[in-house]
Amino acid sequence: MNQSDEYDYVIVGAGSAGAVLAARLSEDAHARVLLLEAGRADHFYTRFPLSFGLLISHPGANWLYESEPEAGTGHRRIPVPRGKLLGGSSSINGLVWVRGQPQDYDTWASMGARGWSWRDVAPLFDRIEDFEVANANGRGHGGPLHVSIVPDQNILYDALFSAAEQAGYRVNPDYNGLDQDGIGKTQASIKHGRRMSVAHCYLKPAMRRSNLRVVTQAPVRRVLLEGRRCAGVVYQQHGRQVEVRAAREVILCAGAVATPQLLELSGIGRPEILEAHGIGVRHALPAVGENFRDHINARISWQVNDRRASYNLRARGVNKLGEAWKYLTSRSGFISLPSAPVVAFLKTRADLPTPDVQMHLVPYSLKDPQRRILHDMPSMAITCYQLRPESLGSIHIRSADPNVHPAIRFNFLGEDIDQRTIVAGIKMTRAIAHAPALDALRGEEFSPGKQIATDAQILEWVRKNSVTAYHPIGTCRMGEGANTVVDPELRVHGLEGLRVADASVFPTMPSGNTNAPAIMVGEKAADLIRAARG
Repeated sequence: MNQSDEYDYVIVGAGSAGAVLAARLSEDAHARVLLLEAGRADHFYTRFPLSFGLLISHPGANWLYESEPEAGTGHRRIPVPRGKLLGGSSSINGLVWVRGQPQDYDTWASMGARGWSWRDVAPLFDRIEDFEVANANGRGHGGPLHVSIVPDQNILYDALFSAAEQAGYRVNPDYNGLDQDGIGKTQASIKHGRRMSVAHCYLKPAMRRSNLRVVTQAPVRRVLLEGRRCAGVVYQQHGRQVEVRAAREVILCAGAVATPQLLELSGIGRPEILEAHGIGVRHALPAVGENFRDHINARISWQVNDRRASYNLRARGVNKLGEAWKYLTSRSGFISLPSAPVVAFLKTRADLPTPDVQMHLVPYSLKDPQRRILHDMPSMAITCYQLRPESLGSIHIRSADPNVHPAIRFNFLGEDIDQRTIVAGIKMTRAIAHAPALDALRGEEFSPGKQIATDAQILEWVRKNSVTAYHPIGTCRMGEGANTVVDPELRVHGLEGLRVADASVFPTMPSGNTNAPAIMVGEKAADLIRAARG
C-alpha cells in the first residue's frame, strides 16, 4: 500500500455529477481537490453526437454491465451501458436534454428531501444551461453547457407534428419550460455538431487549475473508515494500491450502479448481503442498493415510403462516406443527431395533471440495436416509455472482488400501473403513427407488427423485446428514514465525511432523460459542501 498526499476533497467518479462537483469545488483556490476516474481520459468518438451508437458496446469507453435474467423480461440479460471515461455517461449518452417536471422535484421535497423542490433546483438548471434560444422564459443563458434545438430538417418531422395534432396532442416549442406536455424538436447537449459532455464543458477548463488533480484509470476499491468517519479511499493504479486521505470529505459520484457496489465493498450496506460475501459490516445501512428504478423502453418500427425521410439507406454502405463529408463540412446530417430528433411527453389519460409517457421519434430503424446495425430499407421507429415507473429493483454485489460486476435486477413491469401505462403508451404511439398526416410516408409496421394487438399481446411483446432507456437511479436514495441512504445534504446516514452525489440519490424517477438532473445534483452538491465550510 502506497501512501499519497492528503486533499481536502476526494471525489470518486468523473461522470455527470462528479466532473461538475470537481470543477465547482476547485473554484476555491484554497481547496485541494482530487478527482478519481476508473476509466480513461477520452475516446476519439466522444466529440461526435453519434458516439452514443458507436460506443454502446465498446469496452474501452463503456462498463458493459448486464442485468440478471428475470421472468418479467423473458429471462433475458439486458445490456446496461455506462460511461467509463471522463464525463462518464455524459460522454456516451444520447444527448437528449430534459429537466423533468416541476412536480418531480416537489415530490422529492414532500418525501423528505428538503431543499430539493422545483423552486430550489430550477436556479441550478439555469446555472448549467446556455440555451440557444434568446429570451426563453425560465431558461438559462451563459452557463457552461450549451443546449441547442436539433436543426435537422426532414419531411418526416413535419408530418409527425401534424399527425400528433390530428391525434389530439399539441406541438410544444419548449418542453423544458414549465409545461412539458406536447411534441417538439429535441433539445440536445450539442453545440455546432459537437457533444457537450461535462468533461468538455466543466472539467477541461477546470483542469488548468493547480489545486485540482485528475487521475484516470484509477478505480477506487473501498472507502477508508476510522470509526464513524470516512478518512479517505483506496484506489488502484499501475498494479499497486494507493491510499489517499481526505481532510474534509469524500464524495462518491460513481453512478447508480457503481456507487452502491463501492459502499458494499467497503462494508457499508445490508448486513446479510455483506456477510454472504465475507465482507465485515462496518456500518449497517439496509437501503444501499435498493429502490432501483429505470425506464423500460419499447421500440415500434415502420417502413417508410419515401427514402428522403429515412437515414437507413443514406447511412449504410458507401453512402456513409457522404454523411461523413456532410458532417465534416457543415456539422450536419446523421452523425450530428442525438438519439432522437423529436420527442413527445403525453398523457395516457385525460384526467392526469401532467404527462406520464415519453416518445422518441427516430428517422431510421435498427436491425441490431446493440450493435447499431441499420435495416436495409427506409424506415422509422418510435420508442415509448413510462415517465415515472413504480416498480423497484436492486443492485448488489455478487462478489467481494471489485472486478466482478454487481447483480442488476430491474424488476421491470412489476407493478400493475407500469403495465397499464406502457400498453396505453404503445396504443397512443400507433394512433399518432396512423394519423392521416403520415399516410403518404408511413409504410407497414414490421415490429412488432399489427398481429400484436390485444393488451395481453402488447404486454408480452414488451416483456420479451424491450430494453432499458439507460436511466438507472435511486440506489442510494435521498431522504429520511430506514429506506434511504443519504440525507437531504447528501451525507451518508450515520457517517461523517462521506457524501453521495449522483443519480443514485434520486428519490423517484424524474420525468424524462436523467443526464440533466444528474448534472444538477453535481451543482447542488457543490453548494451544499461550500455552505458546510461556511
